[in-house]
Amino acid sequence: MKTESSIRALAGTLVLVSVTLAHFVSPWWLLLAVFVGLNLIQSAFTGFCPAEMILHQLGLGDRAGAAQPERKP
Repeated sequence: MKTESSIRALAGTLVLVSVTLAHFVSPWWLLLAVFVGLNLIQSAFTGFCPAEMILHQLGLGDRAGAAQPERKP
């Protein structure tokens, strides 16, 4: 899975978890959704995404600028 797809899946999951916890536990959990949204906006402008670094260290996805190995048909 590409890093961009992994980040989108992670962000979507965190937003859904945040809304679920806000409904069942406490409205303060909506701050998690706000944090995810703000992080997505800042990463669109700056190119810096902490989730990308974490996913790379976990071995999920690929680096945006990393060279891809050639595939032979």
